[in-house]
Amino acid sequence: MMNANQRWLTLAIVSSALFLIVVDMTVLYTALPKLTLSLNANASEKLWIINAYPLVVAGLLPAAGMLSDRIGHKKLFMYGLPVFALASLCAAFSPNAPLLIGSRVFLAVGAAMMMPPTLSIIRHTFTEPKERSLAIGIWSAVASGGAAIGPVIGGMLLEYFWWGAVFLINVPVVLIVLPFAKWLIPTDRQTKQRPCDYLGSVQVLIGLVAAIYALKELSKTQPSLLLMLISAALGIAFITIFVRRQRRLDTPMIDFSLFSNRMFTSGVAIALVAMLAMVGIELVLSQRLQLVVGLSPLEAALYILPIPLAAALAGPLAGVLQPKYGERNLVMGGLTITALGIVGLALRYNESLLEILIYLAAIGCGIGASFTAASTAIMFNAPNEKAGMAASIEDVAYELGSVLGITLLGGMMTAVYSSSLVLPAQISLDSAAFDSIDETLKLAKTLNVEQAQWIISQAHSAFDNAFVYVLVSAAILLAVSAITLKRIR
Repeated sequence: MMNANQRWLTLAIVSSALFLIVVDMTVLYTALPKLTLSLNANASEKLWIINAYPLVVAGLLPAAGMLSDRIGHKKLFMYGLPVFALASLCAAFSPNAPLLIGSRVFLAVGAAMMMPPTLSIIRHTFTEPKERSLAIGIWSAVASGGAAIGPVIGGMLLEYFWWGAVFLINVPVVLIVLPFAKWLIPTDRQTKQRPCDYLGSVQVLIGLVAAIYALKELSKTQPSLLLMLISAALGIAFITIFVRRQRRLDTPMIDFSLFSNRMFTSGVAIALVAMLAMVGIELVLSQRLQLVVGLSPLEAALYILPIPLAAALAGPLAGVLQPKYGERNLVMGGLTITALGIVGLALRYNESLLEILIYLAAIGCGIGASFTAASTAIMFNAPNEKAGMAASIEDVAYELGSVLGITLLGGMMTAVYSSSLVLPAQISLDSAAFDSIDETLKLAKTLNVEQAQWIISQAHSAFDNAFVYVLVSAAILLAVSAITLKRIR
């Protein structure tokens, strides 16, 4: 039996690893303009540099959850740490965009090995309900706060180092965590009688990747209809085959009977929606601050700081309040606060700094509370022997939310920007100018001063229009989610 100090130190160890995993989902947002220039990455490569990591993590998580329950949560966690460190080194020193994308895929393998065990270890370490609620609240605060603070860390590192430092920083943290994890985390009971479903792992990986690729293709300014339809059909087919096969197995990789519990299902849905909204908002906000307002990566990162700070404070607080008010009320309150903060930002983004910081803090507060309530609903409504499976399902929701936030809200931003950008007929520019504000500003540098100023002004106006569209859409999504949750009994 672990004493209190050992339990909380164990939480600190797994939270440190979780922090690295979630930070890498968003750390490139502020680094993207500089990274794109350094590697001469095109628009497609730029999206894949961001999306390769969460997409592959999402595809691997079901298998990782199964493996975590089979060989033990500690063992899989320990295996994932060195993989993550080695992949970080590869990413930091990638000489071109394709190799960086490959390194991000490698990084995703290490992340997928570590992520389900973090929550499962907490589930088995903290047995007292109130203590477990607080521990899950802290885990959720790290998950939401880490993803939210990623752009801040990226901005601070870019102020003094080259872009590879955003990956290199992972290595010393892993080297510190590894010996403490081996010494402190208790060896848990394994379920070796559970077979490894390699076929199911391949099916769900192909299905998720193909489905998300179809959404990414749809979000382009000039999508390939044929490629989109082929990817969508492939994704739907493999996911359908996977689900039907899992329902027939005696020991499935994902037990879909868990979703018969409405609170479990609601927790998964809220985790996805909350992450989608946060990632999408941070993506468009960090780009606006740099490409329209003209802030440096560090200045843009500090500007966004209220979101992760508020999320980090709200997560544990929600864990303390959960036993009294319940997951449903906390989620509804969190989603409502987030939606109000987003609406305020959409209406007043050009107003005083203090007012904007208040809206950003409201967004972070609501997101942090929502994540904690979602995690509690998921882990409290799953049996002990399926803790790894439940954790992997939640983690898939987070990763899919991250990908969908970039794909859907990022794609909406691109589409609205392209349709809003009006260029004079007498100025001849490549069609790439309509792809993104980065391309427009790059091409503006080839014109004379008067023409360039006109193009830049039009680009800023078009981007602000897209920015408001994205914020309003995110607020509507959160409001609809809160209303739907209220009706679930």
